[in-house]
Amino acid sequence: MPMRHALLVVLLVAGAVSAVKAQTAPSGSLPRNVDSKSRSRLPLLEPGVEGVEAIRLHASGVDVRWSSPLGRDLTELAILTAARAHDQPYEWSLHEMEALAVGLDPAVIDLVRYRRPVTGVPEKAAVIVEVGREIFGTHSLGAVTYARALEVLGRGNLVDIVILMGSYAATATRLTAFNQQMPPGWKQLLPLPFAPPDDIRPDTRSRLPYVKAQTGATPGPLYSRGLAPEGTGPGLITRNGSGMKLLEAGVGRPTMALSVLVTSHEHHQPYHWARSEAAARAGGVEAAVIDLVRENGPLTGLDERDAAIVRFGRELFRNHTVAPATYQRALKIFGQRNLVDLVDLMARTVNDLTLLAAFDER
Repeated sequence: MPMRHALLVVLLVAGAVSAVKAQTAPSGSLPRNVDSKSRSRLPLLEPGVEGVEAIRLHASGVDVRWSSPLGRDLTELAILTAARAHDQPYEWSLHEMEALAVGLDPAVIDLVRYRRPVTGVPEKAAVIVEVGREIFGTHSLGAVTYARALEVLGRGNLVDIVILMGSYAATATRLTAFNQQMPPGWKQLLPLPFAPPDDIRPDTRSRLPYVKAQTGATPGPLYSRGLAPEGTGPGLITRNGSGMKLLEAGVGRPTMALSVLVTSHEHHQPYHWARSEAAARAGGVEAAVIDLVRENGPLTGLDERDAAIVRFGRELFRNHTVAPATYQRALKIFGQRNLVDLVDLMARTVNDLTLLAAFDER
């Protein structure tokens, strides 16, 4: 199991297995395209492995962004589809330039930018856009779209593309939370349904201070080869945090579990919700708080820490922007490093939820 997922898996599973099994639907009630052994649309490869880790076993193993047999133009299209769905201007603008450089048709880029129908688009490109729009727009992937994607792309390529989309949905979450905007002289290429907040620092063009990269540090896999301007983007965000290992000591397990729970609720994935709810109970989140999240209740009367997390998550995932007052409240309560790491935990959860939605995990 990859180390970056270990803590998240603990949060979702530890102390919750028996409670979740009690909610599991019998095999006979599963949809026809869901495997009775894996309880997803993909066949079981390794007994005892389920959920996101079971889905990842079907990946090709290549570095999808750079080496997918689908080609760089289509992998950049998948990234643009994720960026558009999350109204993420920084991610979009950098990858639009990259997409043009690797030969993606500008007409296809405009189709995604302006949310136009995929009529007349080459089949593979159309399928990739439709898959992303359904996953991020409805938090599910319909049986008809899934069957078409499986036929057109093949199982390995489809899994790879969804993994790539999940990675960039997670990156969009981080960028939006910290209001990353384009550096001076860089054009913002994505039309937005809102005016981005102006609470940014002039040097980083985000809410976070500049932290110099370590000399000789290896670029992250999502933004390697110098795509992100220095002092901005995912790398800067990561350098402002302390990492998952220190987060529990910083905020406590209940706050971590609540951040996962809120993220799960906003993405409407039943399998994930069942596990995150059970883990939240086991992790010390009060039953009344869990009920409030489930029922979209008002925040009146909540502990300020709980209210800050719920409000932050609701704005981030519903509005694709976080108001300055909401950000400042969370910053005051949790501190900068802990807030960066809480957002990272939410982002990792978004990554997982993308896969679970696409392959209809039950």
